[in-house]
Amino acid sequence: MMSAVRAPFRRLRFAVSGRAVLLAVAVAGAPSLAYAQAQPPAGGAPSTQPAAKPAAKPKPDAKPDAKAGSKPATKPDPKAAQRPREPVPMPLLGQQISYPSLDTPGGSGDIAYGAYQRGYYITAFNEALKRARAGNDPAAMTLLGELYSEGLGVPLDPKKAIEWYRKAADAGSPGALFALGNMTLAGRGVPMDEPAAAQLFKQAAEKGSAGAAYNLGLLYLQGRKIPKEPSEAARWFELAAAKDVEDAQYALGVLLKEGNGVEKDIAASARMMGAAARLGHITAEVEFAIMQFNGTGVAKDETAAAALFRKAALAGNAIAQNRYARLLAVGRGVTQDKVQAAAWHLVAKNRGLGDPMLDEVVAKLPEPDRKKAQTQAARWESGRS
Repeated sequence: MMSAVRAPFRRLRFAVSGRAVLLAVAVAGAPSLAYAQAQPPAGGAPSTQPAAKPAAKPKPDAKPDAKAGSKPATKPDPKAAQRPREPVPMPLLGQQISYPSLDTPGGSGDIAYGAYQRGYYITAFNEALKRARAGNDPAAMTLLGELYSEGLGVPLDPKKAIEWYRKAADAGSPGALFALGNMTLAGRGVPMDEPAAAQLFKQAAEKGSAGAAYNLGLLYLQGRKIPKEPSEAARWFELAAAKDVEDAQYALGVLLKEGNGVEKDIAASARMMGAAARLGHITAEVEFAIMQFNGTGVAKDETAAAALFRKAALAGNAIAQNRYARLLAVGRGVTQDKVQAAAWHLVAKNRGLGDPMLDEVVAKLPEPDRKKAQTQAARWESGRS
């Protein structure tokens, strides 16, 4: 009989403008933490199309001021991608969102951001600089900050990025405040200062930045340079979770499950884990599948749990690969298939997750089936279906 298992918490990500910083600080009773990422705002009018992960990104904060043509004014800078980047003290992760098409023929959009999104960085810089010099344009200023921060079309210059982000923040851009917070947190262009970063995140969150709310929650949960207050962390996570920041939903689900900073509520935890899982948060998929299989906080559904384990297994999660292998081995929630079970077990085992019960399943397979499982596992490992 399958027993309840607990998926190890993944590292959460701090949201960072243009980059993400993996800090991996263990917190008792909570997942280890890392900050999630945001892209610069799509400086034109708000999109009517749904974004893949809109809440972790700054919102547009200026109106379009030009009609975009079908082609950028200049070609991409061929040397931009080759320029050396400033050393970053922490690994980079990222979250991407789906932007609307801003420069389609006959459409009304933003030339600067349309060029930026397509890699025409010199055009983006020239258009944004022209707008920034012409008047109070926080979206253009934010884009200039992003270009200098990343060294796209211009030399990498964190100090100039800070200058433009500050101008944009003074003009009311929550995205620029968010970016300033992340650069202050990482010590890029300014001295590293976690309390100052927290203040910037708070200002951005109060202006509607979901990513900043999530980051602020992580700082309160870590309690390194600011007081550790799980209840405050939960409050900011809740704000970000309501805007579909999947990392915030997962983090809040953890707190609700353990009663850390909030009243313990397994059903609410399951709802948060389910919401994050639906947005593609792999560790939440594993956690929610375990809850579904065991009927913890949610109706018991072994078939749905098996499907979710498979989804996370295909994404490379070793826990999911192990649990799906066990389900295949015994035929719970899925048709029994010991060869496929053995193949998934071998993949998980190669990632360091052994299982004596599944070792026995492999050992008892006829030699042709065992070789078939080994071949299938090798194909998966090499990226073939």
